[in-house]
Amino acid sequence: MTVFAGQGDPTRSMALLWGTDTPPAPGPRKTPGPKRALNLQTIVEAAIAAADANPTAEVSLRAVADRLGCTSMALYTYVPGKAELLDLMYDRAHAELPTHHPQGEWRAAAAAWARELRAFYLRHPWVLQVSHARPVMGPHEQAVLETLAGILLRTGLPAATLRGVTAALFHLVRGNAQTAAEARLAAAATGVPDRQWWAGRSALLQRLAPDFTERFPMSARLATPHPAPARDDTTPYLEDRAEEVFTTGLAVLLEGVQATAATPPAPPS
Repeated sequence: MTVFAGQGDPTRSMALLWGTDTPPAPGPRKTPGPKRALNLQTIVEAAIAAADANPTAEVSLRAVADRLGCTSMALYTYVPGKAELLDLMYDRAHAELPTHHPQGEWRAAAAAWARELRAFYLRHPWVLQVSHARPVMGPHEQAVLETLAGILLRTGLPAATLRGVTAALFHLVRGNAQTAAEARLAAAATGVPDRQWWAGRSALLQRLAPDFTERFPMSARLATPHPAPARDDTTPYLEDRAEEVFTTGLAVLLEGVQATAATPPAPPS
């Protein structure tokens, strides 16, 4: 399921994202005793926790209110609606990613950035449902791009080239993480372990299409046995393969960037 951000009130949403929206003044106490503090940060954190707990379900204001022990109406004092809350959740979740990498060799820093972003997506798989076609344009999401841009500019490549490199890195990380995350979700949703599903389909394919290798020899060459043992039997098969593919793809991509940076620019015609 793809979700598009930025569907709420753009002025309120952007003001909340960038901290320029004036928070409401606390109302009068109506009952004695301790009262749990309710503010925008608490609400967003509760919404993120709800999405992490059930990444395939759409987060509702009711679910967030239940976590906070208040009514749904109490949340509207701080956030206009569910659309604006999604923007805030998406941006706030990105705040846990590091924004600085040590100066020095850019390739190691870029690889670390990619691994951290992939791990982030796997911790918060619901983030992958928010389309990149319309970014939230919040400060934490922007900081992720700013960090990568600072790393890649060390290559000395022109901005026009680095735009393509940046897009390729984001697509590699996001696409690979989505495959791994969906492997986990598929097992939970269907009740069939990932390895059991693949083993059953492979056995059927061998029986029903015994000439598969002869008909598709190039595909068969790509489907060589897994070179390393799985971490454990509970790790989804596709998730395990996705990590291997990510490591290889990242190394090849960065090798290409390094080779491009080492190539002298062509003289003007």
